[in-house]
Amino acid sequence: MNTASSLDVLCVGNAAYDLIFTVPHHPGPDEKCFADGFFACGGGPAANAAVTAARLGCKSAFAGYLGNDFYGHAHCEELRRDGVVIDFLVRGAAPTPLSIILVKPDGSRTIISYHAGTKKLPAEVLDLATCKAKVMLCDGHEPSLAQACISACRERGIATVLDAGSVHEGTRLLAPRVDYLVASEKFSRDFTGDSNPVSAALKLHRHAPTVVITRGRQGLVWHNGAGSGSLAA
Repeated sequence: MNTASSLDVLCVGNAAYDLIFTVPHHPGPDEKCFADGFFACGGGPAANAAVTAARLGCKSAFAGYLGNDFYGHAHCEELRRDGVVIDFLVRGAAPTPLSIILVKPDGSRTIISYHAGTKKLPAEVLDLATCKAKVMLCDGHEPSLAQACISACRERGIATVLDAGSVHEGTRLLAPRVDYLVASEKFSRDFTGDSNPVSAALKLHRHAPTVVITRGRQGLVWHNGAGSGSLAA
């Protein structure tokens, strides 16, 4: 039987390989900054979601791209090791996206993303006919593929979620097409022009039936047709 025939969650979008440095402070112009620590692992919003779901005991799959290079092989092996189904993983000659992440002592981050010549995947690159997921999550980084997945999910009554970290072409396109819009506070502020998360959630509700705004250490606020509320971190 196809290992992707019955899933708890299908995660569609970005996979990148993360090079993470912990630094005492943000380096200034022409400053040589020495890192306190270093860690390397697979990353990307959708890939991270698939790994998280698998570690929580769910059956998850990742649909997206990894290159046939050192970083792509390393990331693919990590997905396999965590039990993520990779039937929908696309491999190719274009390099695996990279992220260099500087983490300060207070937990704040600076991220430099490198995508080189890696193009977005076309909608028809995957055959999802055999995929029966309970939930489909996308991050907006593969908009054509995600849009096709959302259409297929709507026909089958499968719930759809957008992890909207920032405003860009993909998140703008997909925000009004999903059942659950899970947005960062930055996305909600930039998308609505409203810095108050409670009123921003009301405005985002015009685009999606259920809205969640994540606020880091301040938890989250949510709103849907039945009501609204908040949760601590």
